[in-house]
Amino acid sequence: MTLKTLLTGAALAVGLAAAPALAQDDKTRVGFIYVGPIGDGGWTYEHDQGRLAIEEHFGDAVETVYQESVPEGADAERAITQMALNGADLIFTTSFGFMDPTISVARKFPDVKFEHATGYKTAPNVSTYSARFYEGRAIQGHIAGKMTESNVVGYIASYPIPEVIRGINAAFIHARKANPDVQFKIIWAYTWFDPAKEADAANALIEQGADVILQHTDSTAPQAAAEKAGGVVTFGQASDMAEYKPFPRVSSIIDNWKPYYIARTQAVIDGTWESQQIWHGIDEGMVEIGEITDAVPAEVRDEALALKDAIAAGEYHPFTGPLKKQDGSDWLAEGETADDATLLGMNFYVEGLDGEIPQ
Repeated sequence: MTLKTLLTGAALAVGLAAAPALAQDDKTRVGFIYVGPIGDGGWTYEHDQGRLAIEEHFGDAVETVYQESVPEGADAERAITQMALNGADLIFTTSFGFMDPTISVARKFPDVKFEHATGYKTAPNVSTYSARFYEGRAIQGHIAGKMTESNVVGYIASYPIPEVIRGINAAFIHARKANPDVQFKIIWAYTWFDPAKEADAANALIEQGADVILQHTDSTAPQAAAEKAGGVVTFGQASDMAEYKPFPRVSSIIDNWKPYYIARTQAVIDGTWESQQIWHGIDEGMVEIGEITDAVPAEVRDEALALKDAIAAGEYHPFTGPLKKQDGSDWLAEGETADDATLLGMNFYVEGLDGEIPQ
């Protein structure tokens, strides 16, 4: 994730103030680097709920620290370095763009354990973890296809990385299955968290005829824009965004990091921590589907929940053929499912989507 807000001394103080005082005790120190504010109502909020779950679970045996609104790039490397210098035993870096800074800092602190969210680079003291968000996007796509009356679904995309492209494709495939007349209009916001940009994107999509808005950005601004416009369906992103239910927010994807954060902290305490790569979904509980409200017709709600259950049981994969790429070339044959390597590197749209992926 990328955020243009400059790192401030105040933000540094908030996240690290407790760390020096911990140097004399035997507590396990767990740090978090966040790309957005903990009050964003979405991505960072849910990661911080995981941090709070660590505190509740371990009590006085563990101390957590965090730094919020850290831009990707050089600022991130400085923030991670400072956290390691202040005695963190385990550091979670919770944005794709923190990948290279995490690897760089990990080389300098071989005794510190690092966990990087949504990346793919590991080291002996660096693990990666992510969630199969595309499973939730498939369910949202089905509801979107059934609920749109204009047949135009708007999608606020953040950055053209595989995670976001997977989400667009999964949502579109299932919206089109539910409603063959559906069209997607996509706006690339080039931000993870910028309420003003997200609101502008939502309003632009609504002006283009979208009566359903999906988002891969982190604030509740699109929900507010939809509420103001009236009659526009939205979905919570990363968190429940329940303040906008039962309408316009009719359901949500909830990222549940709590069990993973507790387990990895326990591994550090036990001395059993090892580098690994984790990609969990609905089955493991890392991806949850928020309440589908009564604003959704009962039949559609039942279909969405059946789809969720089939995915969780391993009976259905959201990328199941026959599927073609946007250029009309064959991708998946009848009944064939996408392999993880292709999904992790996805850089193409499926057939039926308009526009080009920015380079």
